[in-house]
Amino acid sequence: MALPSQTGRAPSSARGARTRQALVQAARRVFERDGFLGARITDITAEAGVAAGSFYTYFRSKEEAFAAVIEQLSEEMLHPRIRELADKDDPASVIGRANRAYLAAYRRNAKLMALMEQVAQVDESFRELRLRRARAFGRRNGQAIRRLQRRGLADPALDPLLAAHAMGAMVSRMAYLRYVQGFGTASAESLAQTLTRLWVNALGIGGAQR
Repeated sequence: MALPSQTGRAPSSARGARTRQALVQAARRVFERDGFLGARITDITAEAGVAAGSFYTYFRSKEEAFAAVIEQLSEEMLHPRIRELADKDDPASVIGRANRAYLAAYRRNAKLMALMEQVAQVDESFRELRLRRARAFGRRNGQAIRRLQRRGLADPALDPLLAAHAMGAMVSRMAYLRYVQGFGTASAESLAQTLTRLWVNALGIGGAQR
């Protein structure tokens, strides 16, 4: 029978699922403690309390283990969550809530987010994975902005896809500077208010952020 590491599929048994999850949780602790380059597979299996060979049942490399760690955070860290934006009468309020949720999640996961920046510089496959996700997320937000334009709630002259990428990059980079690099002293609320106002103004929505 082919192993999950060979098929790319989830383990078929409950025990296998628990072991894989234990490895992912252990990998996160090891990566955050030792960094990506310093982390070793033997450290991960020791942290998880499983036999060294068990790692290769579920992952082919520590890069795959790191990708699994990131996958568990992907929904939490996607920014901003404006899936419902286009259908609300108060999009500024939705953007504000999305910014606050994202900044709080980024702050909680700052060590891991710093590692993402590092790994993308040394691993081409992971860099491409990040780019694919960024493109997919940009398309989703771009569609929401396009619907706002059709409703007359956003500047019709904007390229919705480009605007989505630009606004997302602005917020994620500010979060990186604040919570990874320790840049500035702005409170989470002050940062959220400023970023939200910039989003609202850039889209031409108008009105104060909530």
